[in-house]
Amino acid sequence: MSTYIPSTPLSKKLGLTYPIVSAPMFIISNKEMIVAAANAGILGTMPSLNARTHEKFRADLEWIRQKTDRPFGINLTIGLTDPERLEQDVAACLEFEVPVIVTSYGNPTEVVKRAHEKSITVFHDVINLRHAKKAEQAGVDAIIAVAAGAGGHAGRISPFVLYPYLRDNLNTPIIAAGCISTGEQVASSLMLGAQLCYMGTRFIVSTECGAQDEYKNKVVSSSPEDIVYTDQVSGIHANFIKDTIPTDHEASRGPDAAKRWKDIWSAGHGVAQINDVKPMEEIVEQIIREYHDAVTAFMHGAQK
Repeated sequence: MSTYIPSTPLSKKLGLTYPIVSAPMFIISNKEMIVAAANAGILGTMPSLNARTHEKFRADLEWIRQKTDRPFGINLTIGLTDPERLEQDVAACLEFEVPVIVTSYGNPTEVVKRAHEKSITVFHDVINLRHAKKAEQAGVDAIIAVAAGAGGHAGRISPFVLYPYLRDNLNTPIIAAGCISTGEQVASSLMLGAQLCYMGTRFIVSTECGAQDEYKNKVVSSSPEDIVYTDQVSGIHANFIKDTIPTDHEASRGPDAAKRWKDIWSAGHGVAQINDVKPMEEIVEQIIREYHDAVTAFMHGAQK
């Protein structure tokens, strides 16, 4: 297939075919998704903590390195990770020269310093300009603008505002995150100043994703009205599929939290444009076709 989506400075720097990221998702992102994303020409990522032990994480990195030489990323949740485990995971990322580290929930300054010594690119999650300026001061290479409607821990600012707002007030590249499921939405995000498009909910329904079949089917059948933005699950506002949240919100906490989280399903407003489950490569191909069709129609004045 011809490359319809133009490269951006950041996608060129990383060596991506398309300026798209399969976002790291708690529990369900895995090494298989990373390799499938690499094969599809996009950046695959996963949280290091999706490997329950550091030893398992190292084994995952070894497996990924054996399967692909293309770029991929690892998410380090700074403030939510036991300090000893965090140090081990950072060291492993440096040892295996992970091309991209995605930091969140904490100050990335030290990680950035160590990553840059190995020429590793660092992204950082933010939901507003104040956090973005702190991340820029820390020296991150790109800032992920997590807008209203994103799956997981989303912000409150509309994507139509957040992406150009951060672009106009920062000197650091912006990555669009929130409500991106189609090629049309990729085109819109790039027009608003993003250099990459961060897509989580869209890839829950990839066959490679570690989500259970019931979860994937729920994403397909859900509408934006089925998504609720609440802090009652984790203590931090996030978007979830409404009828998977237990009546007793404390069920998401305590010693069995990881097990219980498997039945509390996060998704964003992007469920509106998701209609089936299929391999990641086919999803990416569909997005590229949609982008091409949308831009062509716009150029010829034939929008829907």
